Amino acid sequence: MRKILLSLSTVAMVLSLASCNNNQKQAEGSADSVNVESTIVSLDKANFEKTIDGKQVSLYTLKNENNASVTITNYGGRIVSIVVPNKDGGLTDVALGYDKLESYQAKGEAFFGAIIGRYGNRIGKGKFSLDTKAYQLELNDGVNTLHGGNNGFYAKVWNVDEVTDNKLVLSYISADGEAGYPGTLNVKVTYTLEANNSLKIDYEATTDKKTIVNLTNHAYFNLSGEGDSTILDHELMINANAITPVDETLIPNGELMSVEGTPFDFNKPTRIGERIEADHQQLKFGKGYDHNWVLHKSKGLQTIATVYSPKTGIQMDVITEEPGLQFYSGNFLTGAEKNGKGGKAYPFRSAFCLETQHFPDSPNHANFPTTVLKPGATYKTTTVYKFSVKK
Repeated sequence: MRKILLSLSTVAMVLSLASCNNNQKQAEGSADSVNVESTIVSLDKANFEKTIDGKQVSLYTLKNENNASVTITNYGGRIVSIVVPNKDGGLTDVALGYDKLESYQAKGEAFFGAIIGRYGNRIGKGKFSLDTKAYQLELNDGVNTLHGGNNGFYAKVWNVDEVTDNKLVLSYISADGEAGYPGTLNVKVTYTLEANNSLKIDYEATTDKKTIVNLTNHAYFNLSGEGDSTILDHELMINANAITPVDETLIPNGELMSVEGTPFDFNKPTRIGERIEADHQQLKFGKGYDHNWVLHKSKGLQTIATVYSPKTGIQMDVITEEPGLQFYSGNFLTGAEKNGKGGKAYPFRSAFCLETQHFPDSPNHANFPTTVLKPGATYKTTTVYKFSVKK
């Protein structure tokens, strides 16, 4: 039985070390002394062992020599935890999630850690056309389609093709017409935990009929530790000169809006909470940040965003080939239920998402980068979340 598991003695050592460091800071009268303890929940594989639609669900743990680990379930290809070193020499779980499979199956669940497809983000009114043929998708976000519909890739049992100490390869075949999308889509997603504490996600897909594809991962992060009450103190940098502004239903209007002089300018590291309550129509529409940034980048892998927690010293760099980035500041988290790992509540703005992507509603905007995939071509893209310690 495989688990993400720190022995009781190791957990005690981590908590003791964090406590000693905090006590020392308090004794020195440090103005920014905080409690950075992060209890790492031991995930029980038995809580994920279930057969759904004739396919086996389980839990898989990737590890490296730095004691970093990533735990993933093949239900929705979901990242359940990401445990990385912090500035005090201990370990912190920076990914929100659940410790039981049924929580991921609950109606209205917030896509924690899931592979999103066929189309990440929103499509206006669930409609698009290919070669003059109109398609209607499932509507699951008011009048729009969000993250693939009512039963997207986030709710599928993925095939487990390969497991090693640091790599997990998942695949899924999406039938022609599933959720309204044309073409049989063969998808492969590879998770690799690298020696430098990077989580690399490789996406591939092929189709037998012209279709649209926009794959991403919906991990929720709090670099102070999942269950910490806020991400507003995190410092964020996004290398982007514009966003795609949205209407009141969060569908892009097709324009590009410069971030210069607005609360959306993160070209220099800025606290997430510094301008989140500014009087700006786009912030009102999103109830905070929930927008696509038009990345300033060349082709290929490039670091396009950096986030830092002053509490733990953990820094996360986002490296991607994608042209867009959805920054979501956890505006719809409520903390109403204590069903996070270890019975934790996940309150309002206690996590952020940085979803690498093509733009929302691209099939309906000719000026946006295309998301069309044709037979004979291969959709292929890589995103890396690299974790380090900044002291």
